[in-house]
Amino acid sequence: MEFIGIDVHKRESQVCILAAEGEVVVEQRIRTERGRFAELLGNRPKARILMEASTESEWVTLQATARKGLGCSDKKLADLPRFSREDMVREGEKYDRLHEVFWLNIFNRKWVETVGRERMLSTPAHRVVELPNGSILLVTWPSAADFASEGARQAQARAFVHLRPDLDFETVLRTLRERSATLAPVEPHFHPDVAPLLARVVDDVAISERQRKVAELNAWQPPEPDEWLPADAALPSDVTDPQAACEHYSLLAEHFVALLHIRVPSVFKETPESLTDVDYQLWHEEFPRVFERRDIDEHAVPAVGAYLGQVLVRNLGGQWIPRKKLEEAQVRVGDRCWLPFLRAHRYMRSCQSLLDCSFTQLCREAERHRG
Repeated sequence: MEFIGIDVHKRESQVCILAAEGEVVVEQRIRTERGRFAELLGNRPKARILMEASTESEWVTLQATARKGLGCSDKKLADLPRFSREDMVREGEKYDRLHEVFWLNIFNRKWVETVGRERMLSTPAHRVVELPNGSILLVTWPSAADFASEGARQAQARAFVHLRPDLDFETVLRTLRERSATLAPVEPHFHPDVAPLLARVVDDVAISERQRKVAELNAWQPPEPDEWLPADAALPSDVTDPQAACEHYSLLAEHFVALLHIRVPSVFKETPESLTDVDYQLWHEEFPRVFERRDIDEHAVPAVGAYLGQVLVRNLGGQWIPRKKLEEAQVRVGDRCWLPFLRAHRYMRSCQSLLDCSFTQLCREAERHRG
């Protein structure tokens, strides 16, 4: 795997590509334009990428969508200061101070002049290369794969303290060790009913927070679904035309499919797996927070509740028991009568309730009781 370092500037950017062994494969200055990045990086194999933050960094990162950001977890944990243009003028001394050294670094000429070219070139590191434009490439450790290991952290601390003699080596190393501990892998042991959903939730969390999230979700237990009645206590249908009511539920479910099918193509299938896709997507886009509460209650809740009911009917042999009030409508599966619209109402209360009242879990529970 290759490693790509990009020093992003408004007009031109310096790109350095290293082979897995640390050899320089490409070292080039290009215009900061989408076409130039696509031309240089578009046909290369997957790589890990690190760049110096700037106003152009966001779209440059998006341009390299096939690549993972190397060191982004370390950068987030480092809690680097964010300066606006006004801050740079007002707090120039603070801005001119080097705040961090990572596994791979490209220091532009300003930083080289601030720290001192000779000092920077004499940094104790795996690789220090003076680039044609006056910038300096600094790699603290031979391999990025173990950038959080003890040896790599010691090398990182030595380089940082060399460039910032005012810092204490042990203090810097202790901070880096704390970051490594935060990034240490945590084995997932999620509640089995919602494990497929939580695995996707974890993947959506920033790398720097992912292991904490795994530990949090390992300890979390979703509430048991209670939106059901014993079959012998089911509310009888009170509608004059049960078939028309069932067709109405089907139409509501189709409205939900129409709403979500582009982002979640599996909704067409109406399977238990599609419920997990729905749970994740609504959580991912923060549906209960983004949309108006009135629209959610009047339109989304009936549609998503009907969709849940249709999945129970199609996959678990369920049978609708229509009621005039949607929240009382039931789907009989085995010895229980489930209340999909009531579940949908609770489900749509908040982003957390999408997990607490997931459709994934209810479907698993209903499957166990279908007899």
